[in-house]
Amino acid sequence: MKRLQKSIRKNQKGFTLIEIMVVVVILGILAAVVFPRLAGRPEEARRTKAEVDIKSLEEALALFKVDNGFYPSTEQGLAALVRKPETGRIPNRYHEGGYVKKVPKDPWGNTYVYLSPGLHDDYDLISFGADGESGGEGKDADVQSWEIEE
Repeated sequence: MKRLQKSIRKNQKGFTLIEIMVVVVILGILAAVVFPRLAGRPEEARRTKAEVDIKSLEEALALFKVDNGFYPSTEQGLAALVRKPETGRIPNRYHEGGYVKKVPKDPWGNTYVYLSPGLHDDYDLISFGADGESGGEGKDADVQSWEIEE
């Protein structure tokens, strides 16, 4: 009987933190994109998706820092989350397979802006909104990492 219990315990497997985080992010993206569209507010859905993307990138950046002790530089950019940088400060304990599969475009089809060190924190992440330019109001307003509520 004890041998059977030990055998059962050895075969039990759990989920890793990264797997759980990926599921939570996917559910968040689905909720952020689908629900507002059903409610007839596509611009609000885009802004919410940008916020969710930025939060997801922040989680990946945090994992990068935990593994390597620093954030990627501005020059290395968010691409450092996909593949190990070959220029600048080279991470010694880079996670095999990267930290994200690919860096998403913002909901308006533009690249997220990454600055490290940032003007507001260790790094800044920005989407320039619908107009793709810094500043703006309403649908053209920027979505900025330091303004997103926890």
